[in-house]
Amino acid sequence: MGADSVVWFRRDLRVRDQPTFLAAADSGPSALALFVLDPALLDPSGPARRTFMYRCLRSLDEALGGKLLVVKGDPAEVVPRIAGSVGAKTVHIAADYGPYGTRRDEAVEKALAADDRELVRTGSPYAVAPGRVTKDDGDPFKVFTPFRRAWARHGWRGPADTSASTLDWIDPSDKDGGPRAVRIPDDETVDAILPDPGEDAAHHQWKAFLSDAVDRYGDDRNRPDVEGTSRMSVYLKWGCIHPRTMLHDLSRKRTDSAETYRTELAWRDFYGDVLHQRPDSARRNYDRSFDALPTASGEKAYELLEAWQEGRTGFPIVDAGMRQLRDQAWMHNRLRMIVASFLVKDLHLPWWWGARHFMQLLVDGDLASNQHGWQWTAGSGTDAAPYFRVFNPVTQGERFDPDGDYVRRFVPELADVPGKAVHQPWKLPDGIPAGYPEPIVDHKAEREEALARYERVKAARR
Repeated sequence: MGADSVVWFRRDLRVRDQPTFLAAADSGPSALALFVLDPALLDPSGPARRTFMYRCLRSLDEALGGKLLVVKGDPAEVVPRIAGSVGAKTVHIAADYGPYGTRRDEAVEKALAADDRELVRTGSPYAVAPGRVTKDDGDPFKVFTPFRRAWARHGWRGPADTSASTLDWIDPSDKDGGPRAVRIPDDETVDAILPDPGEDAAHHQWKAFLSDAVDRYGDDRNRPDVEGTSRMSVYLKWGCIHPRTMLHDLSRKRTDSAETYRTELAWRDFYGDVLHQRPDSARRNYDRSFDALPTASGEKAYELLEAWQEGRTGFPIVDAGMRQLRDQAWMHNRLRMIVASFLVKDLHLPWWWGARHFMQLLVDGDLASNQHGWQWTAGSGTDAAPYFRVFNPVTQGERFDPDGDYVRRFVPELADVPGKAVHQPWKLPDGIPAGYPEPIVDHKAEREEALARYERVKAARR
């Protein structure tokens, strides 16, 4: 059985608001739904992210009536062969602007063209695709605030009116030739509790947030001890919902908190744009003067890294954040900043060590947001926080977890310590509770050390 086109799903695991469906329908009514298990992306991902993706694929397959073809291999080889096996002249995708995705799609496009077939890009995972929002002279923005203003002026399309019935999906079991279909892999062993997968779960979570928490978001988003965030990052990561759908719904909200949430979606687009313009910044300092910053090395450095990873630094708010990451494959955004500052400025370790650990554990791990969020805290990124802004883990805990509820939830050794005293257990009359470590560094001394090291960066700029 032939198909007029192939719809190749990647970071768009949904059937609603799918412009690729409309573009494919222009080629004819029948289409083959395809997902490629790409080892180049699977291997670096942690088990939580892979397992959540597998669950989303099962949800998508169900929405498509069991007609999602899943194959494994190099897309540059398998996609053209599949298109040829069903006689499709076009393969439809949402454009990928990441470093690997760009190279992969160029290779697929070249292979398709050699057989007189076309790769058609429609839309992207962003409200506004990278490269679209620029300064008046056409240069990319390096600072968020003017980007956000230009982003809002540019605007975005409304949600596409699509469903599973927009196209007639062919049964992949009728496909002749091409790579063999594989089962969607079974869940891997994941100790963390993962969110519900798929498009319906994304919309349920989004509607719940809109009905209540969005109006308190401006006040509650920095409080890890309350449910004040949307928890939508994982659904945006896998495209179970598109940001333009969310922005469309937010347009009915005129509160300051709703505007704050829109700004968070703008940050996501900004970091996608920055990575597109500077793909090297995924692994290296965006501000290359930070290459001169001395970092710790040797056996001691790895001991400090391990203590940070395991949540046994002796600073309760840091340890609670790292244990939340382990328990939920997710971490509250305020804690992401606190633990990043601690790694870079108290332990003097390279930011990319922490970024790599996050990408291995986070179920919502997104390269652009993760790497540039780390660089924001480290001071080396675009629109970065000043390096001399060193988060004090005690005052951060007392300010954003004032009653200590968040710490007690994730650090059971301190469960019996009342109130905000939990943030300084070394001051308790009976000493630090059994099983909880002493602080591994003196924050005041390490802050001074961090500022002294920063002098090397300042010298490199002269």
